[in-house]
Amino acid sequence: MDYFLQLAVSGIAIGAVYGLLAMGFAAIYKSTGLVNFAQGEITMIVAYIAWTIATTVSGNVVVVSAGAIAAAVVLGLAIERIVMRPMLGEPVFSTVMVTIGLAVILRSSITFIWDAYPHALDLGTGRGIIRIGGLGVRGAQIAVVGTLLLLLAGFWLFFRYSKFGVAMRAVAADDRTALLMGISASRIHAIAWAASSVVAGIAGIFFAISYDLSPDMYQLGLKAFPATILGGLDSVLGSGFGGILIGLTENLAGGYLGSGVKDVAGFVMIVVVLMIRPFGLFGERDIERV
Repeated sequence: MDYFLQLAVSGIAIGAVYGLLAMGFAAIYKSTGLVNFAQGEITMIVAYIAWTIATTVSGNVVVVSAGAIAAAVVLGLAIERIVMRPMLGEPVFSTVMVTIGLAVILRSSITFIWDAYPHALDLGTGRGIIRIGGLGVRGAQIAVVGTLLLLLAGFWLFFRYSKFGVAMRAVAADDRTALLMGISASRIHAIAWAASSVVAGIAGIFFAISYDLSPDMYQLGLKAFPATILGGLDSVLGSGFGGILIGLTENLAGGYLGSGVKDVAGFVMIVVVLMIRPFGLFGERDIERV
């Protein structure tokens, strides 16, 4: 029983990281109708920036977090303005290919700017083991679950009650009509990319504290994408919960069926779910009137 609980707790913790990344995927899709395949690379870049701040300027958790979040905002806005805005009105396939190219560029920049070795992000907190009964959990693992829940509540309030949230939904539904109604699509896209980068950066920082950071961190995006599909590409909240489900499934499958099964468990899960609900567990069915 203790083994099962340890697997479940660890699965929920890594699932919270996947959930944060998946929320970033969904935030961009919900406002632009595009899938950003550079999400994992953005996570990695922000985590490395946090490590650079911690090792060269200050290891204070507040300073590092504030600096990394500011860098994430700048990175998101720069990508939207320089790379994505010129692609407005272009075919979706071309725009998605641009995000794939961006992912390769960001991935290569890690070894060019930093190095290819793993590093520990030590902020003086979060790495210690906390004993709960017979279970051992890192402080950062508890914190990332709490952060995911707070952000889920924040995004729900944002999309339901804020003008920008409603505007983002309108632009995603029909950007031409939204423009006619006086909504600035470029501003909405910029906000979405900035918010997505911040959420991805937060996930990267928590992951680096709990498991260290390395040039392979971009694979978090590949692990989180099934969570977005599972929860629903157009559902930010559903994507967050989808991350928890994927993390649990992977950890339990790896613990009981072998490490080789762990890497494919999430994809098997989304295949089964999509055969029943093609729009995801929490996504909205598209209804077209003809």
